[in-house]
Amino acid sequence: MTSYSYVVQDTLGTKHDGEVSADNEEEAVQNLKRDGFTIVEIEETKRSGGIFPRGISKKEIIYATAQLSIMVDTGISLATALDGIHEQCDNPTLRRILGEIKDRVESGGDFSNALEQYPKYFDKSFVALIKASEQTGQLAEMLDTVSGYMQAEVETRAKVTGALAYPGIMATIAFGITIFLLTYIMPKFIPVFESKGIDLPWTTDFLIFLSGSLIGYWYLWILGVVVFGGSFYYAVRTTTGRLVKDFVTINVPVIGPVVRKVIISRCLRTLGAMVESGVSMLDAIQLTAEVSGNQYYETVWLEVIDSISQGNRICDTLFKSSLFPKTVVQMIASGEESGKLDFVLRKVSGFYDKEVDASLKTVTSMIEPLVILLMGGVVGTIGFSIMLPIFKLSTHR
Repeated sequence: MTSYSYVVQDTLGTKHDGEVSADNEEEAVQNLKRDGFTIVEIEETKRSGGIFPRGISKKEIIYATAQLSIMVDTGISLATALDGIHEQCDNPTLRRILGEIKDRVESGGDFSNALEQYPKYFDKSFVALIKASEQTGQLAEMLDTVSGYMQAEVETRAKVTGALAYPGIMATIAFGITIFLLTYIMPKFIPVFESKGIDLPWTTDFLIFLSGSLIGYWYLWILGVVVFGGSFYYAVRTTTGRLVKDFVTINVPVIGPVVRKVIISRCLRTLGAMVESGVSMLDAIQLTAEVSGNQYYETVWLEVIDSISQGNRICDTLFKSSLFPKTVVQMIASGEESGKLDFVLRKVSGFYDKEVDASLKTVTSMIEPLVILLMGGVVGTIGFSIMLPIFKLSTHR
């Protein structure tokens, strides 16, 4: 199948553009004419970026959603707003998707149903919030809420990535220096050590062995890294592997508490947005479980659904879980009792966002010295293992 870009005119003289897939251009033309359109222009779509279509970033989705919110809020119809954003979009993939969504909306379809066709870019939470707004007639406000919700998620992810970037770079540099010393510097001294016949420290013997294996069997090392990486990649996608990974992630020292706060913040923000938008409680908690990103937290939220179905409150199940701090559960309980659950969830989520910021600063201040110390220890050990035999040689003379 080949994709063709088209510009057509309907019976009222209104022009439409978009893409259609067909085996050839003649079939594409016939399909459009069968739908009652007059062909103005049609050509095979030229994809940018070689054989791979360009992806769509979260920021592009957020920007388009915010634009759509402003345009709809000013009184512009949804289809017209979509058309305007579609025309201005530089990303060919997003432009195509917006065009297809616009066509579905113009044909009388629901906006949420159109978004649902692209789960890779518009997740279940996004679609659920839009569907709720269609029932209340508050699409502009909901689009603004969704863009803010997504922006908060992106910012939190960026903060976590940024906090771990520097230690990661330092660790990479340490690894590179180690490989350089073992494969370039160490081999220059090995002939000297062997010709003199002196007793070498066990650390030097080990590094000589390691150096020889890296140089003589480098392909096996690369194969081992690839096999290990591939095995790990597939292992964490099994049920058992995911459970182990998720358990380690939330329980590992230093990083674990931060991960827990990130997950709690995401869960409460999602649940608060859903409740505030009028999504049913069971659906809201189901979606919260899905976006948690951790099997153990997901299990707790699914237990909450069972508990609510039996007439209990959200806090009744959360109180039994060690994954949620008691203070958080108490605030949720007060929100349920006062009927202001959405307000409480929003406040607690904001509080945890600040907690994540503070925790990340603490983690960074702890990890950076450890990485530097580790790097110094590795390089120092190699240097010592080289210099000690040289010192013995000089004193032996």
